[in-house]
Amino acid sequence: MAFPLLALASTFFFFFLSTFQGTTHFSTSQPNEFQVVSQISLPPEIPPTMSNTSSPTSSPYEPATVFSVLSYGAVGDGEADDTSAFKMAWDIACQTQSALLVAPAGYRFVVQPTVFPGPCQTGLLFQIDGTIMAPDGPRSWPSYSNKRQWLVFYNVIGMTVQGDGVVDGRGHKWWDLPCKPHKGIHGATTVAPPSCDSPVAIRFFMSSNLTVQGLKVQNSPQFHFRLDHCQNVVVRMLNIHSPSLSPNTDGIHIENSNNIIVHSSLISNGDDCISIGAGSYNVHIRNITCSPSHGISIGSLGYRNSGACVSNITVSDCFIHHSQNGVRIKTWQGGYGSVSQVKFHNIWMEGVRNPVIIDQYYCLSKNCSNQTSGVYIHDVSYSNIRGTYDVRSPPMHLACSDSVPCTDLELSDIVLFPGADHGGVAEKNPFCWNAYGGNQTLIVPPVSCLIGGSPDLIMELKEDLC
Repeated sequence: MAFPLLALASTFFFFFLSTFQGTTHFSTSQPNEFQVVSQISLPPEIPPTMSNTSSPTSSPYEPATVFSVLSYGAVGDGEADDTSAFKMAWDIACQTQSALLVAPAGYRFVVQPTVFPGPCQTGLLFQIDGTIMAPDGPRSWPSYSNKRQWLVFYNVIGMTVQGDGVVDGRGHKWWDLPCKPHKGIHGATTVAPPSCDSPVAIRFFMSSNLTVQGLKVQNSPQFHFRLDHCQNVVVRMLNIHSPSLSPNTDGIHIENSNNIIVHSSLISNGDDCISIGAGSYNVHIRNITCSPSHGISIGSLGYRNSGACVSNITVSDCFIHHSQNGVRIKTWQGGYGSVSQVKFHNIWMEGVRNPVIIDQYYCLSKNCSNQTSGVYIHDVSYSNIRGTYDVRSPPMHLACSDSVPCTDLELSDIVLFPGADHGGVAEKNPFCWNAYGGNQTLIVPPVSCLIGGSPDLIMELKEDLC
């Protein structure tokens, strides 16, 4: 009965895609989306595509002064170094009320590793309509510059970055470095991280009240977009792309940040589509298409016996296609802290290797041993998750720490069928280890391995975790 039901589900899904019409509007002021995100409970929208992930060609703002990088000496021929022009234009625009800083269309600007510092006057808009290019690989990277970051916005408050342009990290030569993890035969990793330093394409650090929309970010040497110690940020309508085997190329990484909304974006890359690190809370992710990727992940957390606190995370209305993972929580042995109040809701999977996974034995080599502490995972719900999975792995894999079990896991309205291209490989049953929770409705395939109730040591774990 699995395959007729799968065909019926697929027919309904594609009928839905062909008939649903959606429209996105940009606000001309700081979006007030934080007040309504908890009310969102809609079916997935049409997956974003290249045609509907760009911002308006002209700015909706009416700035007092326009600053084009061309006016400060930028050439934009893809060869000349335009860094000083960008720095000068930024410094003046930053100190001007309601300024518009423009990298115009039709130009290709080469920019060296640069920090754009704040604070700035209110109403700053950075309009990127041309292409901004990184130096061409490690040998072109300035010896005096940090190899972990390229374009950094530091201590910036109340800014919008948008445009129809491209931010190109030119990461191919970085990915080929011998110290990078590479995929070998049958997907095996030939070199285990930690890998050599490589730059993040766009990083916001200690900044707040930001909107980033409409850009295409491609071929980053490492993470494409990173938020560190930020708050009140809306990221939307991004198109992020790198090859499926490009190592460590997370699409969007969120670390030590709060009140973050990421929505209506298309991400295709070689690592996590979106990753959420330690110190993050009030993060809401919706209407994201990941194809391919390593899925949407919380973690990894607890590396080298470190502490990690993550809470109030919502992932909803997403499509995850032909990816290594679907929705994942990953922690190292020996860490401490807590992951709590997490909701994965209304997610469509297609050909995903591990649709639902908790991995508290995360390890990038064969030399990781069990330890007596672990990050405590509790109050996690999975609801309305449907589609197909790659039968080489279980549709649900809930592997919790020997010493610190997962508790309050809730499953409801989950229907996952083996993919049609399974080649006769036998299906694997859902897997649980030291996982406490329950099924609120009938689950397909059935999950009978969850443990009911709560272990006696939980009251001790809940004290002074975060």
